[in-house]
Amino acid sequence: MASERVWTLPNILTLARIALSPVIALLPFIAGWQPKLIAFVVFLAAAISDIYDGRLARERHEITDFGKILDPLADKLLLLGTLVPIYWITNYRMRQYEIPWWGNLPLWVALLLVGREALMTVLRQVARRRGVVIAAAGAGKLKTIVQDIFIGATIGWFAWRDMTAAFGWRRGWLGSFWDRFHGLVVAVTMATAVLLTVY
Repeated sequence: MASERVWTLPNILTLARIALSPVIALLPFIAGWQPKLIAFVVFLAAAISDIYDGRLARERHEITDFGKILDPLADKLLLLGTLVPIYWITNYRMRQYEIPWWGNLPLWVALLLVGREALMTVLRQVARRRGVVIAAAGAGKLKTIVQDIFIGATIGWFAWRDMTAAFGWRRGWLGSFWDRFHGLVVAVTMATAVLLTVY
C-alpha cells in the first residue's frame, strides 16, 4: 500500500533532518560553548544522513514520491537553518567570532547559496510537470559536500572560540596556527562552494 511506503527508513531520516534544522539554527545563539558544540555534532549527523538517505532508498528499493518531494525540502531548510546564524553571528556578534582570512559571511554569498537552491527547486518542478527529471549532477553533489564542510567548519569555529575563552586556553603558536588553518579551511571551502554554485 502507498501509505505504508511513506514510512520507509530513508524518509524517516529525511524527516529527522527537517526536524533538526530549527535546532541547529537556534543552538549557536545560546551563550556558551556547549550549545555550539552540540549544533556542530547535530549538523554533522544531518549532513551524513543527507548522503545516506538517497543511497538507502535506492539499495532498499524504497524510492517514493513522498521522498522525492521531502528530500529537497530538507536540504533547503538545513541550508537556511545554518546560514542564518552564521551570517548573523559573524556580522552582528562580538569580534571574537570573526574568522581569519575572511572575517564574516558576506550577504551576497548567503543569498547566492540559498537562491541557487530555490531556483533549482523551481526548475525541477517545471521540468517534472513536463515529464523531465533533473537529477543531481556531479558538480551539484560536489558543491553540497564542499558547502557542508564550510558550514560545519564555521559552526565548529564558534564552539572553538567559546571553548578557548571559557577554559582560558593561552593562545600560543599552536593556537595561532590552528586559528589560521581553520580559517583557511573555511575560506577555501566557502570560495569553492560559491564557484560551484555559479557553475
